[in-house]
Amino acid sequence: MRIARFTTGDDPRYALVDGEGADQQLVVLTGDPIYMPVQPTGERIPLDDDGVRLLAPVIPRSKVIGVGRNYAAHAAELGNTVPTTPLIFFKPNTSVIGPDDPIVLPSYSEEIHHEAELAVVIGKITKNVPPERALAQVFGYTVANDVTARDVQRTDGQWTRAKGFDSSCPLGPWIVTELDTDDLAVSARVNGKTRQDGRTSEFVFDVAGLISFISEVCTLLPGDVILTGTPAGVGPIVHGDIVEVEVQDIGVLRNPVIRR
Repeated sequence: MRIARFTTGDDPRYALVDGEGADQQLVVLTGDPIYMPVQPTGERIPLDDDGVRLLAPVIPRSKVIGVGRNYAAHAAELGNTVPTTPLIFFKPNTSVIGPDDPIVLPSYSEEIHHEAELAVVIGKITKNVPPERALAQVFGYTVANDVTARDVQRTDGQWTRAKGFDSSCPLGPWIVTELDTDDLAVSARVNGKTRQDGRTSEFVFDVAGLISFISEVCTLLPGDVILTGTPAGVGPIVHGDIVEVEVQDIGVLRNPVIRR
């Protein structure tokens, strides 16, 4: 099941995405499916309707948790060792944007990179969950771009400015609620040219292990998002670029890049 958050010029609403290709329609729902039971309203809107704008499928009320160096090849390309336990960091919910929203490059950085990632959306209050029960806490999965000010990441020694700036966490295009994450393709294209091309089978720590580990550190709340790490091939984005991040069986997240 695919769940989108969208607007037609009014308040954000939620919908099931039905159909394929040019025939896709939004089956409008009552309420927010992460937090309450919902029902179809009976309204159906073509996804390609001129008035439809997809939004980030979730705005975490609490937090986004990133995982660093979860692909060995990515750790190596930046000259880092593979961690022996998950390396985690936070991004504020103000960093989240949706499909086609601009990634605004921060004024304090001259080297900003794309990072294609599978994102996990938590559906239940989760604390100290063992790995074998961790996936039962998941609401669904979406596509993420963990945009990073690489020069600032190197100089600051901690990653708040590098990874927490406004628009540094594009999410979308929707949430897929049932997905086998063991071996999915994860890729990034800049202006149509492939930069990253990895698979989740290359994870150092799998999804269940990440959820379990993070839940020992802090309570995960419904709507929290975990970014699972990025494959090798990260690189710079500049004003005027178009970044497309794709995760197999979910879809493509597209964002323009601007510098104001």
